Amino acid sequence: MTPTRFLASCTLAFSALLPAVSAQAAGYPDHPIRLIVPTSPGSTADVVARVVAENLGKALAQPLIVENLAGAAGIPGTRQLVAAKPDGYTLAIVSSNHAINPSLYKSMPYDSVKDITPISVIGTTPLVVVVAENSPYRTIGDLLAAARAQPGKINYGSSGNGSVLHLAGELLKSKAGVSMMHIPYRGGNALITDVMSGQIQVAFLAVPSVLAQVQAGKLRALAVSTPTRVAALSDVPTLDESGVKDYSYDAWISLIGPARLPDDIVRTLQAATQRTMASSAVLNTLSPQGFVAQGSSAEQAAQTLNAEIRKSQALVKAAAVTPE
Repeated sequence: MTPTRFLASCTLAFSALLPAVSAQAAGYPDHPIRLIVPTSPGSTADVVARVVAENLGKALAQPLIVENLAGAAGIPGTRQLVAAKPDGYTLAIVSSNHAINPSLYKSMPYDSVKDITPISVIGTTPLVVVVAENSPYRTIGDLLAAARAQPGKINYGSSGNGSVLHLAGELLKSKAGVSMMHIPYRGGNALITDVMSGQIQVAFLAVPSVLAQVQAGKLRALAVSTPTRVAALSDVPTLDESGVKDYSYDAWISLIGPARLPDDIVRTLQAATQRTMASSAVLNTLSPQGFVAQGSSAEQAAQTLNAEIRKSQALVKAAAVTPE
């Protein structure tokens, strides 16, 4: 047998031994995909998920059916994802809480790393420090000076104990060396209303959730949480520019699947997600709202998750954060 024929026969033999899932992946997807969003309708993650689902469905030539399963920091919804068959027909969009939860809860019904398959970080959501439009604080310097003069008197709100908005505030307290009183809310809508009315003096909020109020003059933006300015709020300085050196904190949103999702399916979803997040349809819709589209590789998504878990562990421990 010639070397060429020998190699050809080996290739055929190897192909015959490939698992059935590879053949299945070649035709993937051939029916609609369930997309779990473990947050409430209208939340930032939900808004992003619906835009991504519509356009990712076009890239995959199959619709993605969004299903909101909100509550308990996203744990019940993610638990359904974890329990799903790893065939690519049940996916989920998770946010920063997925990395915070392991440090916050003593007992979890799943492992945030081992029981999922990272597919892509679809983007990040900068946070912005806001006060009421008639607040005496016009800059971060004003706010921090008041906090130093009256330790514990200034209150700041968040969407709940251990939420990304809470940890952003704790990081500010730590880096600026100030004391402020944390007021947890159950979700962001009531918090936004109370900041506008002055019942809550200051809050970190996701840029997409308050951009309209800031632009309308109902809220005053003091600084953004990212190392560079946000295009949608280009006149608002960063915390680092405002004197809180090396401050950097934002929320991220990722596409994940259950553990043991076949590599072929991961590659298909990753490639489609990258095309989707670079598309004008997505960029023109989400960028003006302050969302920073990415579309990372699966490997980068895994690295981001591990790094975020480590960062959250340090913040939760330092601030002695406990769940409500």
